[in-house]
Amino acid sequence: MAGAATGMATAGQRSTNRLDSFFKITQRGSTVGREVRGGLVTFFAMAYIIALNPLIIGTVKDADGQFLGGGSAPNLAMVAAATALVAGVVTILMGLVANFPLALATGLGLNAFVAFGIASSMTWADAMGLIVLEGLIILVLVLTGFRAAVFHAVPRELKTAISVGIGLFIALIGFVDAGLVRRTGSPPVPVQFGVDGFLGGWPVLVFVLGLLAIVVMVLKKVRGAILYGILGATVLAIVIEAIAKIGPAGAGYADNPKGWGLNVPRLPDTWVQVPNFSLLGDFNLLGSFERVGVVAAVLLVFTLMLADFFDTMGTMTAIGAEAGLVDERGVPPHSQRILVVDSIAAAAGGAAAVSSNTSYIESAAGVGEGARTGLASVVTGLCFLLATVFAPVVEIIPYEAATPALVVVGFLMMTQVKDISWDRFDIALPAFLTIVLMPFTYSISVGIGAGFVTYVLLKVARGKAREVHPLLWIVAALFVVYFAIDPIKQLLGVS
Repeated sequence: MAGAATGMATAGQRSTNRLDSFFKITQRGSTVGREVRGGLVTFFAMAYIIALNPLIIGTVKDADGQFLGGGSAPNLAMVAAATALVAGVVTILMGLVANFPLALATGLGLNAFVAFGIASSMTWADAMGLIVLEGLIILVLVLTGFRAAVFHAVPRELKTAISVGIGLFIALIGFVDAGLVRRTGSPPVPVQFGVDGFLGGWPVLVFVLGLLAIVVMVLKKVRGAILYGILGATVLAIVIEAIAKIGPAGAGYADNPKGWGLNVPRLPDTWVQVPNFSLLGDFNLLGSFERVGVVAAVLLVFTLMLADFFDTMGTMTAIGAEAGLVDERGVPPHSQRILVVDSIAAAAGGAAAVSSNTSYIESAAGVGEGARTGLASVVTGLCFLLATVFAPVVEIIPYEAATPALVVVGFLMMTQVKDISWDRFDIALPAFLTIVLMPFTYSISVGIGAGFVTYVLLKVARGKAREVHPLLWIVAALFVVYFAIDPIKQLLGVS
């Protein structure tokens, strides 16, 4: 027995040593226990995406009136299962290939853009084909070293403005979906506060309490605050519905203005089921070019690519700095591998029809817990894979419980506005237009296009055209064509 115990201990030690050697755990000043805890914390900090992504992309009809995956009704459990699966696979890949404590999942902001800015003009399969194209193009740019050149083409302030604008756009979606901001139906005033200018109904109270709870937890630096906020608000919603029998609001809150948006919060018949992965492969690589034209499709791909570019590079630098892993130039180890995996993740998200997957700043929660290596990412990825069997749970979450997360994430993105040089008109005006036109037009691409075009125009007006990167000239010209596509068609006699 003693010999057997000694053998088991030796085998366990060899296994630990192999982990240590592969992930360089001791070399980076960590332990296996810290990496496991860090991976778990990262999962709980970002697991809300399993519930939130289906509510964003799974509830919007495409140009043909179909929901994601086909059909006349949302299939949120199917979207949740695919969301968790892809997040699990690409996060494990990040851990094994790049050995970096960075987790990936469907990108917030990008999924909203896909749902509200792309799918409305084509089929969902066409939209996901654009995501695949975008990921493959970024992968090529990473492998050729061209990504750095594109990164430097766009001024820092415009990069910041894009993030801030997307933050406002996300927050507006959250307020609208929660019923806090509603259409009036009256031409002079497009929107109003609540029901006839007042907060009305228990569901809106759930939203407000959920938002306040998340805000307080974020202030107190509670890891997983967004997830806890969604779960707590959902429990409260279930209790309220069980007592008050409020029922669904209906499309546009027309049938029951004080009812629940999207889902009526009731306990499901089953908590666990065999995951439905039917979404995998539901994409049409080039269908968008036939549906909306080459110019529009190219601009959409560029818009997606731009967001992926700068979000990822900023996130990996921030995580590396917090973990103390960056070199004297502020570059994390294996940065090329990190960018390669991130590019593959973007394409994988499109191929699985759950939108582009990208790096999550919530990985900082795991780093704060002590994570320093890719073992933490492997742990996070395994948690996502286990979550695929609990997909039916998302069907009990109403908009009012999930949308506080959008508002909080929007706020966090908005905080970057301080990095814009507001005293420089040639920077401030393009940044301002980029920020405000995204929520005001319900279009991220319009905001980016307006910012690029006015930036180039103002540089020319000041006699500083040479400061504009050649790539930015091309992009601005493409956006001019995009904005003027109808007059151009009329001029050319094209219907």
